[in-house]
Amino acid sequence: MKNLFFASLILFAFSTVAKAQQLKSPEGKFVMEFSLQNDGTPTYNLKYKNKEVVKTSKLGLELKDDKKSLLNDFTVVDTKTSTFDETWKPVWGEVDHIRNHYNEMAVTLNQKGTDRQIIIRFRLFEDGLGFRYEFPAQKNLTYFVIKEERSQFAMTGDHTAFWIPGDYDTQEYDYTKSKLSEIRGLSQKAYTANVSQKSFSPTGVQTSLMLKTADGIYINLHEAALINYSCMHLNLDDKNLVFESWLTPDAKGDKGYMQAPSHSPWRTIMVSDDARDILASKMTLNLNDPSKIDDTSWIKPVKYVGVWWEMITGKSSWSYTNDFPTVQLGVSDFSKAKPSGTHGANNANVKKYIDFAAANGFDAVLVEGWNEGWEDWFGHSKDYVFDFLTPYPDFDVKGLHEYAKSKGVKIIMHHETSGSVRNYERHMDAAYKFMKDNGYDAVKSGYVGDILPRGENHYDQWIVNHYQYAIEKAADYKIMVNAHEAVRPTGICRTYPNLIGNEAARGTEYQAFGGSKPNHVTVLPFTRLIGGPMDYTPGIFEMDISKMNPDNKSHVNSTICNQLALYVTMYSPLQMAADTPENYNRFPDAFQFIKDVAVDWSESKYIEAEPGDFITVARKAKGTNNWFIGNVNGETPRTSNIDFSFLEKGKKYTATIYADAKDAHYKTNPQAYTIKKIAVTNKSKLSQLSAPGGGYAISIIETK
Repeated sequence: MKNLFFASLILFAFSTVAKAQQLKSPEGKFVMEFSLQNDGTPTYNLKYKNKEVVKTSKLGLELKDDKKSLLNDFTVVDTKTSTFDETWKPVWGEVDHIRNHYNEMAVTLNQKGTDRQIIIRFRLFEDGLGFRYEFPAQKNLTYFVIKEERSQFAMTGDHTAFWIPGDYDTQEYDYTKSKLSEIRGLSQKAYTANVSQKSFSPTGVQTSLMLKTADGIYINLHEAALINYSCMHLNLDDKNLVFESWLTPDAKGDKGYMQAPSHSPWRTIMVSDDARDILASKMTLNLNDPSKIDDTSWIKPVKYVGVWWEMITGKSSWSYTNDFPTVQLGVSDFSKAKPSGTHGANNANVKKYIDFAAANGFDAVLVEGWNEGWEDWFGHSKDYVFDFLTPYPDFDVKGLHEYAKSKGVKIIMHHETSGSVRNYERHMDAAYKFMKDNGYDAVKSGYVGDILPRGENHYDQWIVNHYQYAIEKAADYKIMVNAHEAVRPTGICRTYPNLIGNEAARGTEYQAFGGSKPNHVTVLPFTRLIGGPMDYTPGIFEMDISKMNPDNKSHVNSTICNQLALYVTMYSPLQMAADTPENYNRFPDAFQFIKDVAVDWSESKYIEAEPGDFITVARKAKGTNNWFIGNVNGETPRTSNIDFSFLEKGKKYTATIYADAKDAHYKTNPQAYTIKKIAVTNKSKLSQLSAPGGGYAISIIETK
């Protein structure tokens, strides 16, 4: 790793009249200007290639129960600039090294009448801007409550946006594509459809927000390093086209409890005239601290199968019994309970998945519904709390551990908290110790339902702190975490790389709950995945859910080749082959790609991309000379043109192409595909068709 850190006082121009200060990115592609308005309100604007992309926007915070907020009456008392340049190696990732190069400006402001100080720190990269608020230790600002953060992002026009409503509790929406001016009307419909919505703003949206201007500039708004702070949404002034930060409130309506010295998360603005640059950006990771885990040798990417999809579709159940009454934790007696006959996590079924994993080279098996309480949670009370230690009578913890170990396979633990966070924290040490005693190295945690104590939201400061506590506690036990229904990731996986997966978006399970838009997976890498990998659970081969469960008429809006491509386009170090062994055994030739594809990469090349339409990615498997390509397509059929110049010169490769058949269609003919092998070198080119809701996957193996 190479670090260069030196002061530079020539990167900005200062005007005593306008109080304007400029910061340029290392290569000059971006220029950010900071200034104070006449009333002492901090503002900034951002230009990309000499074109304004964020107009003059206000900065500041509104405080609760305070005579004067941190909004205006500021003077500049100090400005420091610097340059930073390093190259660091991620534990896992899309690439094996990342350059972190930016110019920084820290502006210290003093407020008239209160003698309070804040620092606004800007970091300008070649892919965008990050800024945050810092609160130094001082006598006049020690403890304070945030009523609202007032960071603005003033747009230059009525851009096209890919957005989901500003819900405090879920991101599990299909994305809407619209003009900014259309959000109000369309958002109203989305909120009306979601009866669980606790809050309402007709112009509120969530980040990561993807935008495209009329002249082809791509803009992404998000945040990085969300720790001890409320998750940020954006509220749109649709008359002036200005976004303003909108923090998630807690049960009392407060937005954040702060104690100086402290700071906010980073607010991020990525910009490019090439959509591929947004996908390739590592700015979010670079704005997070380096790993705080010294020994990371136990953190390893995982490809897994699981007792899960059969329960999602309704073929089997999480619960051992349907009729057992409410029980008291620790004294439950299932000797008189009548088994439901559909319980998925039984010994014989789990062994079947273990055998399948071992036979096909998978690392692990996820098992949900193994522990007592599901019958009560589903049948009696959503307030039921689990103990994370007590298995059902038909789940032999030690026996299954030994069986899996004999096959060279791990089992992944499942902790459904039922939203009872304090209960989970009370049991966490015992639960993690139980995992280590029984050979579990990874846990999938869930937060389904209202957060208890009641009134908290899934994304407020209180629960954000819990998610962080769970990650750090897991690291103490050398356990990897895959958190579902938690807050969206903001690059914290750099600091705590044991966070190997999150859900925090509309995943594959919704294909069994009525379906998702066929272009959904062409939007997620531009939005949800900006902050970190998603446990999307791809690999569904049977699109007609009624064949799994006759009572479920849902349809998976994807072709088989689209599902294969997701292992490349939806980056994650945690990848599930989500369908059942029976369905994979029906298509062994297509399943071969899932067996072969890597989960950790040394290089990634974004070949083509357009949000909502298509994405094509090539990745090189770490420690090999083999490459894999994935393409996912929206609703319009199209042909890709691939240039293999990324391959090593002088080498020969065999490319196996898994492609949609000519008559393939996500709705009418999703299982139609072709497989062919061709010889390729770095001089080869290929034109390849993608069907509606389809795609293709290619494995490129060096010829020895």
